[in-house]
Amino acid sequence: MNFDLNQSVEILSRTPATLDALLRGAPDEWIMVNNGGESWSAWTVVGHMLDNEEDNWIARARFILDNGDARAFEPINRRAVSEEHQGTPLPDLLDKFSALRASNLDTLRGWKLTAGKLQSVGLHPSLGQVTLSQLLATWVAHDMNHMGQIVETLSRHYKEAVGPWIQYLAILTREN
Repeated sequence: MNFDLNQSVEILSRTPATLDALLRGAPDEWIMVNNGGESWSAWTVVGHMLDNEEDNWIARARFILDNGDARAFEPINRRAVSEEHQGTPLPDLLDKFSALRASNLDTLRGWKLTAGKLQSVGLHPSLGQVTLSQLLATWVAHDMNHMGQIVETLSRHYKEAVGPWIQYLAILTREN
């Protein structure tokens, strides 16, 4: 599928409400559970998505528009939740994420990007040349990836409780 800015904005605008409906008011034992090892809980995923909303998508898009590929944009920590958000209750993370997403999408809409501007090239610190449309498509896929991660983690909370039905539930048997 080719990148479509209007469709992407529509999908990105739905993420906060989707996360809110799925997670707000859920018991902490569901929100804080992970799949073991270094896997992430729903709380960690939302914190990570908020960090990216603050430091990644619009900041990098602006950097591409302002600098092209003259220099690479700054790397971000893809593996942690910022110290600023540590200990923040999930409802507060959801509220901050929702407000910032709305603001970021307003910024994106305000740029009135043309097809030519979407092909603007930037320099990723490890991937090399990337286009603005690739960055924006990644934003959408990143949301979908992490919403799927949350759903899988929550599902695994009942991995043993489903008994023999586990054979019909691939979400419970996939490798992490």
